[in-house]
Amino acid sequence: MLELNSVSKYFGGLAAVHDVSLTVQEGEFTGLIGPNGSGKTTLFNVITGVLKPTAGRITFGGKDITGFLPDKICHSGIGRTFQVPKPFKSLSVVDNIKAGLLFGKSAAYVDEDPDQEAYKLMELVGLKVDEPTTPNELNIIDLRRLELARALATRPRLLLLDEVMSGLTQAEISEASRVLNKIRKEWGITIIWVEHIMGALMNLVERVIILQFGEVLAEGKPSEVSKDKRVIEAYLGKE
Repeated sequence: MLELNSVSKYFGGLAAVHDVSLTVQEGEFTGLIGPNGSGKTTLFNVITGVLKPTAGRITFGGKDITGFLPDKICHSGIGRTFQVPKPFKSLSVVDNIKAGLLFGKSAAYVDEDPDQEAYKLMELVGLKVDEPTTPNELNIIDLRRLELARALATRPRLLLLDEVMSGLTQAEISEASRVLNKIRKEWGITIIWVEHIMGALMNLVERVIILQFGEVLAEGKPSEVSKDKRVIEAYLGKE
């Protein structure tokens, strides 16, 4: 479904992402991990058009999307959340989700009243607010739920999740894990998930890709990479 060939992103002389090549198959649940500053969010930004790659090629569903603007990439079927939530603050929570429904992939995907679809998505992610509620009234946990609901509203084929569990309690992590599992199985969405909460990620994903200094350090099944000496050293350092 997604293929990156030798993708790099430089800021001046700094290589935030360097020569990254990877593939993600349709229906796969993939984890993307690495120490702080390893290039995970930058890679998401390059895939979704927030940043233009310095070099390399990105294909989605066999189509070259390298350098596409974010709206065109969204319309092609890639949705995302942001590590720092980015709601439309002048709109209500419901209207934020409706923006995804009406202007995301295609308005033709709205099978019923947009308000009703928005409330269904809010129920799915566990967001319980009244219609006039604005993003400014939400705590960080509900802002993350709003991010997820709005991304799902665009009806993506591929969903990029950037630390959707940060700041959650153990009970909330368990509930969020249930929601992600449901999205993957019942909606058939392919997921790439950046997360620092390793226990939650390793229990859900089928494959893990590790970045270090903007490059792919290792990849494999969670049980394999968790024992990889290079991965352990990247997180904990050498003895």
